[in-house]
Amino acid sequence: MTQYQVVGIGNAIVDVIGRCDDAFLARMAIDKGVMQLIEIERAEYLYEQMPERRQMPGGSVANSVAGIGALGLSTAFIGRVNDDDLGRYYAEAMRAVGTEFVNPPRAGALPTSRSMIFVSPDGERSMNTYLGISTDLDEADVPDTVAGQAGLLFLEGYLYDKPKGKAAFERAAQAARAGGGRAGITLSDPFCVERHRDDFRALLGSLDFVLGNEHEWCALFQTEDLGAALEQAASESGLIVCTRSGHDVVIVEGDETVSVPVKRVDPVDTTGAGDQFAAGFLYGLATGKPLAVAGRMGCIAAAEVIGHYGARPERDVAALFAAEGLI
Repeated sequence: MTQYQVVGIGNAIVDVIGRCDDAFLARMAIDKGVMQLIEIERAEYLYEQMPERRQMPGGSVANSVAGIGALGLSTAFIGRVNDDDLGRYYAEAMRAVGTEFVNPPRAGALPTSRSMIFVSPDGERSMNTYLGISTDLDEADVPDTVAGQAGLLFLEGYLYDKPKGKAAFERAAQAARAGGGRAGITLSDPFCVERHRDDFRALLGSLDFVLGNEHEWCALFQTEDLGAALEQAASESGLIVCTRSGHDVVIVEGDETVSVPVKRVDPVDTTGAGDQFAAGFLYGLATGKPLAVAGRMGCIAAAEVIGHYGARPERDVAALFAAEGLI
């Protein structure tokens, strides 16, 4: 029996967002446009230096699942936070948008994870992430009553950075598929792909869908030829999706290839664009929409989130779908 239409498993991270210029990034030795893992001392220093900061719940798959929950589907998120101020804030904020936060905050030496996100004038975001207690996620955090009752299970590639997270990930996928659900993954980022290429290649044939951007797919197959990478991916996996930073989205399932046009908009903040594309696309998949419609839903959700600061929607995305006759 399906209790949840979509369940996500990933890092539960509080996003702290602030605007800055390129000179600030250089002064802080921050690499522009990428996600870097940092230690707590660096996290505290950057937090103190951050201008105009604002706080919100984040984490890649958590953002996607929250977006799907806000669209009205039954959703749950599996992740770990500390029983500290940030952790309690995170759990309550997920519930407030309609997503069940499965694991209650727990005591521990490691604090709740946080990511300092610096947004430059061109909308590019540079992320400096301290993973904290998220790295302790393990199989015990994955209730079969949740993963095993998911229509769609969405997994975060970053979990492969720790053996315990990898085990939790695989347990959740097995439980979902045993319960009749479909399991898939986001490739997360090119550096994550580089770290776990062999594992991700082995996963392709055992998952029902894989989402990534052009840089991630090329990194996975160690080529600069995106067409060749996608052809290889399609031969190994059931459903693949490739976003291309303002260019047409490519979706392949079996013999069907769909190209979804993207309406370019000037970004205010690109944080969460991929996460909300996934939210819109998986909403379409969960509700039985054709691939072209699901892809369009992903593009609409992504366009909404890059029009403001933060990784989660501020407008009624369902109303945006309705305005285009998609629902």
